[in-house]
Amino acid sequence: MSSQTYTLHAPPGSFRAFKPLIAAEYNSIPISVPDFDAAVAKSLSPTGKAPVLQTSSGVIFESNAMARHVARLRRDTCLTGKTVFEEAEVDAWVDFGANELEIPACVWFYPVAGYMPFHADAYNKAKSDLAKALGVLNNYLLTKTYLVGDQITLADICLVSALVYPMKLVCDKAYLKPFGNVTRWFNTCVNQPAFKAVIGEVTLCKKELTAPGQSAAPAPKKGGDGGKKGGKKEKKAKEAKEAPPPAPKKVEHPYKIMDKEKPSKFSMDAWKKTYSNAASYEDAMKYFWEKFDAEGYSLWYQNYNYNDENKRIFMAANAVGGFQQRSEEVRKWAFGVMDVLGTEETVLEIKGVWLLRGDTVEHLKSANDDANWYSWKKIGGPGMPISDEDKEVVRSFWCEENELEGKPIQDSKVFK
Repeated sequence: MSSQTYTLHAPPGSFRAFKPLIAAEYNSIPISVPDFDAAVAKSLSPTGKAPVLQTSSGVIFESNAMARHVARLRRDTCLTGKTVFEEAEVDAWVDFGANELEIPACVWFYPVAGYMPFHADAYNKAKSDLAKALGVLNNYLLTKTYLVGDQITLADICLVSALVYPMKLVCDKAYLKPFGNVTRWFNTCVNQPAFKAVIGEVTLCKKELTAPGQSAAPAPKKGGDGGKKGGKKEKKAKEAKEAPPPAPKKVEHPYKIMDKEKPSKFSMDAWKKTYSNAASYEDAMKYFWEKFDAEGYSLWYQNYNYNDENKRIFMAANAVGGFQQRSEEVRKWAFGVMDVLGTEETVLEIKGVWLLRGDTVEHLKSANDDANWYSWKKIGGPGMPISDEDKEVVRSFWCEENELEGKPIQDSKVFK
């Protein structure tokens, strides 16, 4: 194996190239990826298409074949399965991805990426067909972390690669709502170091991107008797319809309005710097209670509504990371600490304590739909003096590193 060399000829960002490259990350196989030259790829591949993997032994074309080859270079990583049966399972899911996922996924996102023109019928069928495939995946993943066995295999690599661009560009939260297990599995995979090394950070789509022509209104029908008078009317009507609408007045964020109308002496930025740089947690909390503006800010206890679904520590930790990433819009006005408590053998709970501008959690929910999956209990703020008991709750969540509420802290993330 040491004498072999591998060169992948692929267009930049090709999801098909992700498959062998991610497998190579897991197997520590160096693969060279030169600047893409379509003529070189065409001369190497029997089909004339990219990607194509050039090895010391010859050329391999078709992305799944490349991925299988790279995965099999090391048996100890078990990317192709631990047993003969698991190998067949991996092959089954790889074939499922090629036949049931990739085709509708590409038909949907290709027009958005500019690879093909938009056609309404193809668009509608692609969305429907992809939903059917995701439904199959969702049901299967109900009690599973990965597609085969108890670790990431080539099955996960190939299917996730096929879904990266749909998940980033077109599959918004409304579309993915029935497929919670798929979303959880996808996020688990793309947050692994080997995936990140190839595809980088993946932010899920919030609003479906549309392709050129997708939202275009149908052309007006010809009408009238064809006379000059009628023609002028039609022309004026057409011009009126084609006139661009006035630009909508920019609406300021509610927090910005609050800062103008009800300014607070409490500086969120100063507090975050103090929390990060104080000599001790005690010093940080002393500063906080001295500066806290109970009329301009509120404190909230957060508890995930579906803690019984948290089966693995890393899955719960990924959920916390995703929640905080999707809260970016309100970072200037929010601070919070979220923890994963408990054990895999008992129950894993996601809980936290947040400091928010104003007297409501609704602005956070508007910025991050995931906030609706949590229960929020106000423990201090306008009209609610914070008790000594709740002060201790705030301190424990923001300062403790080993145990909370009598349970071990498995993971902790600060939003600041």
